[in-house]
Order: sequence, then structure tokens, then C-alpha cells
Amino acid sequence: MGLQLGKLIGIDFAIQFLGWALSVKFRTERHFDLTGSLTFILLTYLSRNKRRSTLRQNIQSSCVFFWALRLGAFLFYRILKVGKDSRFDRMRNNPTRLLITWMLQGIWVLITLLPTLYLNQKQVDKPLRKTDYIGWSLWLFGFIFETIADTQKMSFKNNLNNKNTFIETGLWKYSRHPNYFGEMCAWFGLYISSSHMLVGYERFFGVLSPIFVTLLISFLSGIPILERQAMKLFASNPAYQAYRNRTPILIPFLNFPRI
Repeated sequence: MGLQLGKLIGIDFAIQFLGWALSVKFRTERHFDLTGSLTFILLTYLSRNKRRSTLRQNIQSSCVFFWALRLGAFLFYRILKVGKDSRFDRMRNNPTRLLITWMLQGIWVLITLLPTLYLNQKQVDKPLRKTDYIGWSLWLFGFIFETIADTQKMSFKNNLNNKNTFIETGLWKYSRHPNYFGEMCAWFGLYISSSHMLVGYERFFGVLSPIFVTLLISFLSGIPILERQAMKLFASNPAYQAYRNRTPILIPFLNFPRI
């Protein structure tokens, strides 16, 4: 049997604490996102029953592995290229604020992984159902959507002709944050695929995963920060204002009117 949830929580926050200590000592945040991704992989691996893992558990865990490996490698490459993460500009020399940020990453990893961790603790199995295939299909759609969006934006930024401009092509024509839309779909998918295996309190806490990801992206660490940065750079640009007016902020083709 894999490690119990309590031990996994301890490992999660121990990793974040070590990451924080390295940040303080070397005054860098370059390893922040990579550490988060590796924590996803490690906790998922440790939660599995290596001797009796089921097909459902193996597929679910593989989805997490692929997502974390891809995102971690992408973000680590990006920060090595850029040199720093602007989110840390006001806290890089503040150990207390850094600690809070690292612990929040631990909470993000834990809540997001709950459906998979609960699933991997199961010692009984059920036949695969429609919800398994629907959930994994939604994960695959989200994973591909997020990967394409990230690749398109990186290619755009690497083109020197696009300096001081904004991307409005590819998937970015249909959403101002298509990568985040893909991420939301991926985690909703992994909740759906595990949902019929969850019982009692697991159902309540498990559904917090996609809800938490959506709220985090929409109101805290994702979209709000990027929208403020974009407005700071392009507020006086009529083309950008037109792009904002016609392009949904998150969900493609769903443009809510501004109040």
C-alpha cells in the first residue's frame, strides 16, 4: 500500500520548507516552479501501491506525471531564459513572505492532487466506467490545449519582431489565457475520472481540487497578475483594447459583458 495521506502531507511541506531555505540562502526563486512540479510527481508516486496498482490508478498517475513533467520543464526553461520571476520582486529579500509563498505552493499541490491521492490509496477496484473515459479524455484535451498555448506564446516571445507587442494569434485569438483554460480542464478531468471511486468525505474534499485550481487561476495567482501586467504595458494601445473587448478572458467563445 502507498503511503498514507498524513505522511504525504508531511513530505509535501518538508519539500517546500527545504525549497524556501534554499531561496533564502541563495536569494533565488528559479527552483520554485520546478520544485512544485517535482512534488506532484513524488507524492503521486509514493501514494501508489507498487505491487497491486490497478489500471485505473496507473492511468490516473501517468496523467499527473505527464502534466507535471511537461509544465515543470517548461517553466524551468523559461525562468532560466528570463532570469527571474517577477512575482517574487517584492519578496525575494523577505524570508517571511517567501515562506508563506512556499507553504501556499504546498497547499496548492496537496489540494490539487486530492482525487488522485485518494484513488491511489484504494485497495479495491471497480470496472472502468464512462466517467473514467470522459475524465481522461477531458484531461487529454486540457493537456494538449495548455501545451499548444504555452508553445505558441513562447514562440511568439522568442521572435524579436514581436518585442513590445502582445499575442493574439493561435489559441490566444479565442482566449486571453488559453493555457489556464487547458489546466482547468485537465484537473476537472482527473476529478471526474476518480469520482465514482471516492466515498464519504473523499467526495467533498476531492471536488475541491478543480474548484481550487479554477479559483486560484481566476482570482489570485494567475489571471489577475497577468491582466495587470498587460494593462500596464498596453493600456494606451488601441489594438490591445480591441483585443480585450472581443476576446474572452478565459473560456473560448464565452465573453461575459463587463459591468
